[in-house]
Amino acid sequence: MERAWIISIGTELALGQTIDTNGGWLARQLAALGIRAERHVTVPDHTGAIRDVFVEAAAKGDVVLASGGLGPTEDDLTRHALADAAGVELELHEASLERLRAFFVARGRRMPETNRVQAMIPCGGRAIQNGCGTAPGLHIVLRGTPCYVTPGVPFEMRAMFSRDVAPALAAAGRGQVLLSRRLGTYGLGESNVNEQIADLMGKGQNPGVGTSVSFGVVSIRLNAWAEGRAEAEASLDDAEAEIRRRLGDIVFGRDDETLPGVVGRLLAQRGETVSTAESCTGGLIGALLTDVPGSSQYFLGGAVTYSNEAKTRLLGVSQDVLEARGAVSESVAQAMAEGVSRRLGSDYALSVTGVAGPAGGTSTKPVGLVYIGLSSSTGTVVEPWLFGEDSPREVIRHRAAYTALNMLRRRLGGSASEGSVGK
Repeated sequence: MERAWIISIGTELALGQTIDTNGGWLARQLAALGIRAERHVTVPDHTGAIRDVFVEAAAKGDVVLASGGLGPTEDDLTRHALADAAGVELELHEASLERLRAFFVARGRRMPETNRVQAMIPCGGRAIQNGCGTAPGLHIVLRGTPCYVTPGVPFEMRAMFSRDVAPALAAAGRGQVLLSRRLGTYGLGESNVNEQIADLMGKGQNPGVGTSVSFGVVSIRLNAWAEGRAEAEASLDDAEAEIRRRLGDIVFGRDDETLPGVVGRLLAQRGETVSTAESCTGGLIGALLTDVPGSSQYFLGGAVTYSNEAKTRLLGVSQDVLEARGAVSESVAQAMAEGVSRRLGSDYALSVTGVAGPAGGTSTKPVGLVYIGLSSSTGTVVEPWLFGEDSPREVIRHRAAYTALNMLRRRLGGSASEGSVGK
């Protein structure tokens, strides 16, 4: 199996000021083409450092992919370093220059002279057209090893790789492939999930199975090696079916499917709507729902009622209930859900009220205590949750928002993709 070096270029990446997402994405694409990512290297915007890593990568890898440093500013040095590594000069690529000018003309702007450098490519190389931005990519054979360089902007890099680089690599026919799949779960901790699938996670198994967790979402990663794509897909299908059988409806989706996206899909399929009433989450549930394109089809709106006065004025929560039970209580969560449902006329309503901390907790209502309500035509259910007194405020808020969405998902009776979860 061929080996690839993946190089991410940028001082902001080397210093940790920006998280590199390009490397991981490229590694997954290469694996599906039968190419193993042997090294991920991050280098700052320094000509010597970039040149040296290109030389090393070309000597030790079978293919090199790099991203970043192709902009028009003085710290964009990748093209210069690549030419230096190849021992050639930069030359103007007239077709790229014309596309650059056309890019600016189409937007009613004059092309700054500094952008001209983006049309310079190492002699003997070729330009890779960029349909999303100004910087062309570069392809050159460096000391016998093909090197592909794209801009660091993720959506530009992905488009150029998919359109130009992947077909070129696939044409070489590398044989064995690695396909990956991710199953998203919510409702059990990582240790509980691991316990139920422990025998599938043994070292050396194919598919390989592993887990990770973020804000309560436990992701199960499946990696299958095979001689061909169809065989790898079949192996993943079998493993996924077994995991779904064991875990049931805590599995909510596959790959890029998110919990808010699955909730939205289920609502849209049923032709139903939801509204939200939020206190400690400050509108986070509404934000998660509206992150999904097309959410206006099912999300009617929400009320962020942080103060008691807002709860009373906007949602009709009784002042007597607030005084007797307190804002963080089952009664108030119920009144909030029913109030927003009544005001907006939604089929379902979610409410959240709690103590997100780090201050404000008491012996009876500690930091991390959150009441979550779900109202529908069949009545209102309120559940108390403890998300940990020592948990950061951000974690408590996100866990509360995701738990509310998961309550609604389970009420709707579904998950995503194939595999009849919970049936």
